[in-house]
Amino acid sequence: MIRKLALSAIAALAIGGGQAVVAAPERTVTDFDFSFEGPFGSYDQAQLQRGLQVYTAVCSACHGLTQVAFRTLTQETGLGLSPEAVRAFASEFEVPDGEGGYRPADSPDRFPPSNMETAPDLSLMAKARAGFAGPYGLGINQLLYGMGGAEYIASFLTSFTGEESEQGGVLYYENESFGGDVAMPPILSPDMVEYSDGTVATEEQMAQDVAAFLMWAAEPHQTERKLWGLVGVLFLTLLASLLYLTNKRLWAPIKDQAKRS
Repeated sequence: MIRKLALSAIAALAIGGGQAVVAAPERTVTDFDFSFEGPFGSYDQAQLQRGLQVYTAVCSACHGLTQVAFRTLTQETGLGLSPEAVRAFASEFEVPDGEGGYRPADSPDRFPPSNMETAPDLSLMAKARAGFAGPYGLGINQLLYGMGGAEYIASFLTSFTGEESEQGGVLYYENESFGGDVAMPPILSPDMVEYSDGTVATEEQMAQDVAAFLMWAAEPHQTERKLWGLVGVLFLTLLASLLYLTNKRLWAPIKDQAKRS
């Protein structure tokens, strides 16, 4: 009886695993070289500012960023904007005034929500998506390259094939990174954003910039976390060395006595 149950369980796992492999879409994710990757990486301030431009000009029309406060744009390890610039930028958005109306946003306010019910909020999108697979148990792939959320976003924005299909009266667009059809149309085109630093706004450039910005939005304290992680590793290494030397010093007389006897 136990043998039959075991064989049935193995067969079920094999069938289930086979179905999962067959159903999994084939995705193409490009491994972009972002400055914040790796244990010592940090955000590129200029790239984050360009990404904010792309989000404001293109993405904010449909997608919200409700977990990000405007005041965080002054963060030195992030975008590094001045308080005056942040207040001027925030005033371009409207937020509820608590009395049924709207008012211009201020620094303490957060980005407004999406104008479309079907458009997801982008606050944590870079952490919610994984572009790469790897040895999760060891974490080697994630330590060297991260989870690939930013790479997935950048690849998604540049992977529309141009093929369209209509399903249930809705127009869908084929995307290689998604591995199928999506309702979101291609939104990037060359020079649709005029960068303030003079960078040429190609589709790939804009995709990488907004992906980096969304990575910062999802994990604004990444640089500080890496710094304190390094400090912790150095401290633990020093502590382990001191404990090892102390242990040798304490046990040395006992070991010498044992050798004489």
